[in-house]
Amino acid sequence: MSIKVYAISGSPSAWRVLLALTFKQLEYDVQYLNLSEQEHKSEAYLELNPRGTVPSLVSNGVTLRDSIAILAWLDRAYPDKPLFGHTPEQAAHIWQVTMEASEHLRNASKGLLLPIFFQGADKKTDELAQVATTQRSEMQKLGALLVRHYFIGGDYPSAADAVCFPEARMLKRALDTRAELMEALGYQLDLSDFPDIAAWIGRIEAFEGVNKTLPPHWS
Repeated sequence: MSIKVYAISGSPSAWRVLLALTFKQLEYDVQYLNLSEQEHKSEAYLELNPRGTVPSLVSNGVTLRDSIAILAWLDRAYPDKPLFGHTPEQAAHIWQVTMEASEHLRNASKGLLLPIFFQGADKKTDELAQVATTQRSEMQKLGALLVRHYFIGGDYPSAADAVCFPEARMLKRALDTRAELMEALGYQLDLSDFPDIAAWIGRIEAFEGVNKTLPPHWS
């Protein structure tokens, strides 16, 4: 069964799907749309996804356009290496973290990183400091989940890891590329203030194929 994913480089939602496919060790093709040329709003793409968003996944007559829906479908279509656990208890934990992170961690990270990466923010402001406080709170919640687990859902990567990793890795990207500003906002540049998250990032990046999911524009 062929799988094609439409993405924009650096889109956290699309990145989730690429990670999930990687965790399941599935073959896929990815087509990156050019954001500056608004390819996701082109007539051809809108025929595939009328909302003009990413990701979209196409596989043998199935078309999906929501990252969480895609993760759920992948577990039904390819039950090996489940993204939502083996037991009801595991599923409950992973679903809860997945949904909370897709809203709260995503919004907190977007509030901080959108101004930094796309709006030219280059100095600390009261507004940035406030959103940084919110983002740090969400990172602390993520770190607490990793104190007793190798991955968020247990001993192997899950949907929760697929949703949380892009947010943490983009924060690390900001620390690497906007060091002075991030330090002014209270972040430690080596993530020593979030040691469990830093170690988890390393474990995810060591997983075979994850390097392929990194945003192409970072290289």
